[in-house]
Amino acid sequence: MKTANSLKWAGVALGAFVLVLGAVRSGRPDATLSTNPSHTIQAQFASSALGSVLVRSCGDCHSNTMSSHWSATVPPVSWIMARGAREGRKTLNFAEWSTYSPDQQRAFLLASCADAKGGKMPMTAYLRFRPDAKLSPRDVETICGASR
Repeated sequence: MKTANSLKWAGVALGAFVLVLGAVRSGRPDATLSTNPSHTIQAQFASSALGSVLVRSCGDCHSNTMSSHWSATVPPVSWIMARGAREGRKTLNFAEWSTYSPDQQRAFLLASCADAKGGKMPMTAYLRFRPDAKLSPRDVETICGASR
């Protein structure tokens, strides 16, 4: 009887392990999409600090590449991050910058400046998991300077 009970719990533990492993393996949907480097905003602003600011603070949600930070790999947080990235890319994708018209690019930079100045971006919920993405006053000025 004790052996049967031990086997039962071993089966339950194995089943739980398989479920957790499956959840972790599926934790980064859409983590990295194909990108042509010449289409990115970094390619257009290669000589300025704008590219590094956008990669650090905006890249997870507004480009085709998600960081390897734990929040992007551990479910259920990673599922929330992946959903946010899909929504963010629909609004603005810095990895596809050259596909936008000059008027669209200017409008996106102006909106990015306003959102950064107003503290709307990066979103507060995102900053809980990625405090390193917080924009400094200098970062905000870098973004706003590019919109001029």
